[in-house]
Order: sequence, then C-alpha cells, then structure tokens
Amino acid sequence: MATTSPSAELETTVIVRCTGHVRTAVGASQFEFSFVGTTLRDFLEAFFAEYPVEDLIMANDANMEAPPGWAPTPDELPGSWRANPPGERTRMYARVTINGRFNEHVDGLDTRLCSGDRVGLLYPFLYCV
Repeated sequence: MATTSPSAELETTVIVRCTGHVRTAVGASQFEFSFVGTTLRDFLEAFFAEYPVEDLIMANDANMEAPPGWAPTPDELPGSWRANPPGERTRMYARVTINGRFNEHVDGLDTRLCSGDRVGLLYPFLYCV
C-alpha cells in the first residue's frame, strides 16, 4: 500500500481491538496505537509496519476474498452494494471496522480517522468438526 495522504504530518491515536488470529499474533486484544496520518490507509500502513499481520487481514488476489461455493451474485442487487476497490479488500472471513462499521460501508481505506476512534481488526478462529 502506497501512502499519498496529504495529512501525513498529523498524528492520530486510535483504540485498536483485535480478535482471533490477529489477537494471537499481536499479543493483545485492545490497546492504543498512534500513527502519522488521518486515514485508515495511514493507520494500516503504520500498524502493519509494527505488527506483521497484513497477510491475516488483506487479500492479495480475488481468490483470497471469498471462499469457493458461495451462491452466485444476482444480476440485479437490492439496495446499494459496493465493494472496496481491488487491492483494498480483506481476506475471506477477515474484517476491518471503524467504530463498529465495516470499512467498505464508510469510505474504504480512505475513511478519515480521529483520535479516540475504534479500529477493529477481526479474523476469527475457524474450527471444522
């Protein structure tokens, strides 16, 4: 992910909440994290530089975005459906939230963050029986 944010000189402190495999890899479920910038993209770049969990959260290609066997998408979707652009999508089962809302329901990686916002990095444990 390349940083082109004009807000790169500002520092923001958010509350990070991690679940599942991310929590295990990071070693904590909740903590404050300060980074330079004001967008989710700025946060993720700084966070992944300090905690190498990008592979748990971000999809590198379309095969990582959805598990095989999901129902086909109908030609006409109800309401407004919008996916993050390619390269900004999460792995299957992983999610990024801002104050409890999925990032694609806000402004994707361009979502503005303010100090005190809550960023969730969710990648649940999956068990097959």
